[in-house]
Amino acid sequence: MRLATWNVNSVKARLPRLLAWLAEVEPDIVCLQETKCPADAFPAAEVGALGYAVAAHGDGRWNGVALLSTAGLDDVTLSFPGEPGLAELDGVGAARPEARAIGATCGGMRVWSLYAPNGRTVDSPHYAYKLDWFAALRDALQAELAAGPVVACGDYNVAPTDADVWDPALFAGSTHVTPAERQALAGLRALGLHDVVPTPMKGPHPFTYWDYRAGMFHQNKGMRIDLVYASADVAGRVRSAYVDREARKGKGPSDHAPIVVDLRP
Repeated sequence: MRLATWNVNSVKARLPRLLAWLAEVEPDIVCLQETKCPADAFPAAEVGALGYAVAAHGDGRWNGVALLSTAGLDDVTLSFPGEPGLAELDGVGAARPEARAIGATCGGMRVWSLYAPNGRTVDSPHYAYKLDWFAALRDALQAELAAGPVVACGDYNVAPTDADVWDPALFAGSTHVTPAERQALAGLRALGLHDVVPTPMKGPHPFTYWDYRAGMFHQNKGMRIDLVYASADVAGRVRSAYVDREARKGKGPSDHAPIVVDLRP
């Protein structure tokens, strides 16, 4: 079974590339993030023509997540229990979760596509919201792990270690690398989730994100913030894992590259 996760940075803008990539790589289960479209506007017909069942969660703004699967797509859950809302930050209506999480049972596993809040700056209310979001995610995944195999994939917007950013000194004091954010990830691993770290197929460290600024990708000035966290029974089946850097090349790419994980039966 082949599992993949990809922050596409607008599924409509990236649709031709996504369809070509699906046809070439042929993943069985795909977690997408930052789809930036309402659920009813997700290009399900185009993706479905390649054999994928689709579940999407989006409100048309800058978030949005989706799951694509040829291995079953059952018990779909939009958001996770206890996921915090954002009303206190945007002043619109009652507190509500953003479109940042979708889960389903695929291929005998509980699979989650996750798009963690950015956090903006450490003195921003969005940073506190990010930490609250991770705390609620931990509680939700703890319950999921008690029920069976789990894979939680996506853009976590946290680099787990200094080795996961191209210049640790440059990021000092910024979000994505703070002790509190990294402790939030450690809390997920303490549940029994394993960080499936891709093995570089070419080049140095397996970064997954590079800013669009000229030369950042070609100089490999990136970050590893897209992660695959798997329960032990799934992690033990990993045959290979890699970052598909080819998908970050060419005209009009996302600023993230997909992670592809092959699982033994």
